[in-house]
Amino acid sequence: MGGSLRVAVLGAPGVGKTAIIRQFLFGDYPERHRPTDGPRLYRPAVLLDGAVYDLSIRDGDVAGPGSSPGGPEEWPDPKDWSLQDTDAFVLVYDICSPDSFDYVKALRQRIAETRPAGAPEAPILVVGNKRDRQRLRFGPRRALAALVRRGWRCGYLECSAKYNWHVLRLFRELLRCALVRARPAHPALRLQGALHPARCSLM
Repeated sequence: MGGSLRVAVLGAPGVGKTAIIRQFLFGDYPERHRPTDGPRLYRPAVLLDGAVYDLSIRDGDVAGPGSSPGGPEEWPDPKDWSLQDTDAFVLVYDICSPDSFDYVKALRQRIAETRPAGAPEAPILVVGNKRDRQRLRFGPRRALAALVRRGWRCGYLECSAKYNWHVLRLFRELLRCALVRARPAHPALRLQGALHPARCSLM
């Protein structure tokens, strides 16, 4: 066994967090949006360079459906949703919704504030979902990517959960960063295999 990794997929309600996870794990897309009823935990196994890693993917809203992370009083205790012991974060926003991008901005700040002193920095990948609705986006991709990468010092990627575009790449990049940070002497890691029960191939 290669070990385990804890990943949190967070973002405002309705941005497509569950759709992204389900495309990654099962290769399906729910045509009807149904709000996630409380946090869910998925436990797939990933094959990386011949080693099997147990992955824990947490899917759930931080401040609850319909809420906004505008002030500290609106946030639960970070220990309740495992901010402090998560190995990597996927922060999802809707490229057509500036409010969902502001939500991600607040999430990133909250993560930085709640990491214990001396704890290793957890990689954060900001993901713009619904790329299939490109014509309705609220801002240019290059400007948003530059802000996230240079200003926030986070990774940036856009995907379409509906058409399964860049979904595998999203998790490949996140896991590569998380494992390289956890094992600095290890060469760059590559997602080689598949998830159970759905087999995935590299894009």
